[in-house]
Amino acid sequence: MDRERRYPSDLTDAEWAFVEPMLPSPQWMGRPEKHPRRAIVDGILYVVRTGCAWRYLPIDFPPWQTVYSHFQRWNRRGVTDRILTELREQVRLAHDRQPQPTAGIIDSQSVRAADTVHSDTRGFDSGNKVNGRKRFIVTDTLGLLVTVWVLAASWQDRDGAKGAADPARVRRLRVRRPSGRLGPRHPAHHPGDRPETRRPARIHRAPPPLGRGTRAP
Repeated sequence: MDRERRYPSDLTDAEWAFVEPMLPSPQWMGRPEKHPRRAIVDGILYVVRTGCAWRYLPIDFPPWQTVYSHFQRWNRRGVTDRILTELREQVRLAHDRQPQPTAGIIDSQSVRAADTVHSDTRGFDSGNKVNGRKRFIVTDTLGLLVTVWVLAASWQDRDGAKGAADPARVRRLRVRRPSGRLGPRHPAHHPGDRPETRRPARIHRAPPPLGRGTRAP
């Protein structure tokens, strides 16, 4: 039986009708799924919206291990990328834009990591005095998410920006850095160079719309 909808982050019926067809089909062999998929997606969105650790999911959701494992599996299979792309294209078309963006903006943000985040994947950002992770976020000119690259907070902005705007991560996108914040020593900021890259590639992240900004369990 599905759970009662009680949180602002829960999907509406219309939103679920949009998301459900993009989820992988259940395996036809093996044990039937114990928990409704809509409840699992609601659990993912609760973590994304509130920023809580997976272990702190309220008890009216499926067990946090189930929610987290589904998120990891769907993320590896590109499901979150597909949902993000479909949503972004619909919003762009509603604003009389081409479905695919051709220009974007990159910026970084250091955030404290949960106690459960392994020490190998966190670091100290001496500039912002933050011990945790740093996310490099690329958006289009409407502010819609294109990609997120999550690293230890100890990474230099210029190095993380170079990776986030790599051709393998952002396709056909000219990316500019706001106010030169992402490192004056980055090659894109040398005098006479263009502060953008014309080739970008595939999205690597954790939760957009199903997760970006999510913390490890």
